[in-house]
Amino acid sequence: MIDRNQLADALQALCPMFVLLDSTGHIVRVGPTLQKLRAGTPMEGRRFLQLFELSRPRAVANMAGLLATSGAKLHLQFRDRPRTSLKGVVVPLPDNGGAIVNLSFGISVLDAVRDYALTSADFSATDLTIELLYLVEAKSAAMEASRKLNLRLQGAKIAAEEQAFTDTLTGLKNRRAMDHVLARVSASAEPFAMMHLDLDFFKAVNDTLGHAAGDHVLQQAARIMVEETRDDDMVARVGGDEFVLIFMRLTDRKKLARIARRLIRRLEEPVPFEGQVCRISGSIGIVLKETATVHDPADLLQKADVALYASKRAGRACHRFYSPDMADFIEDGQATASGDASDDATKPVPPLSRGNAA
Repeated sequence: MIDRNQLADALQALCPMFVLLDSTGHIVRVGPTLQKLRAGTPMEGRRFLQLFELSRPRAVANMAGLLATSGAKLHLQFRDRPRTSLKGVVVPLPDNGGAIVNLSFGISVLDAVRDYALTSADFSATDLTIELLYLVEAKSAAMEASRKLNLRLQGAKIAAEEQAFTDTLTGLKNRRAMDHVLARVSASAEPFAMMHLDLDFFKAVNDTLGHAAGDHVLQQAARIMVEETRDDDMVARVGGDEFVLIFMRLTDRKKLARIARRLIRRLEEPVPFEGQVCRISGSIGIVLKETATVHDPADLLQKADVALYASKRAGRACHRFYSPDMADFIEDGQATASGDASDDATKPVPPLSRGNAA
């Protein structure tokens, strides 16, 4: 006669999800992995069919019916929750000595590993489940490495794009960024104003004090422009000493005139550099997009440039709003003030804090 204890010890090493039944269908021994699925409820001594429900074949209701399924694949699940699905096969023992039921998870092994925190130690060394677990771990590691690489690539892409649209000296947007923003807002229904600002006497700073002084002046000028605009406005350096400022949803001439005067006044303040004093000023041309119609970005830039040239011809250190007759005046060499003359009058204006360009 088979020694059940010796048999159970062998099964424990080879089939950690076995169930050893006596002739009445009661559980004598159970594999350690199977018991782990119901860690708080000992299985030994309970009837197999009270613990498990067979879904195929359904007609099994007692030990005799279970023994009759020998050689067939069983589909079963726990009667209590979680109702983990299992597969199994029944091997009757000789001399009516009971039976061995060897169980496995089948394709639900990944869910079981997750739900019960199983590891490779819970399976037989020759079980293909171990290979599957290794593949899952390798896949998870590869996916995590891929995710980290994608994040690094995305960060590098964002940094490269930011660098491509940034003026390295001043930290402002560059000409490429300005073209992109201007094309977008020109095609939108939102109104905006654009200032074309040129630094007066900047060449003299470079010629007399050197390019290091010129770079310092450009950085200070950029800081002033950033401080006099709001977060959703744009400031771009589009040339050596040329800048474009776009004010979103702002077309009020009086407010824009105050901003322009404030910019000019602050730009005229002396800029110390290595014991020397740099002096510049600024001339500004302003063009408005007040309607919801699509505008040609190149046309808006040309008009702002015309207005800038008008302010230069008017004596520099001033601003001018574009008007249609301005181009004729410039061609005749007779650039004069345009727009509301009261806007161009010089009068004290309190400093504008960032975030409040009105």
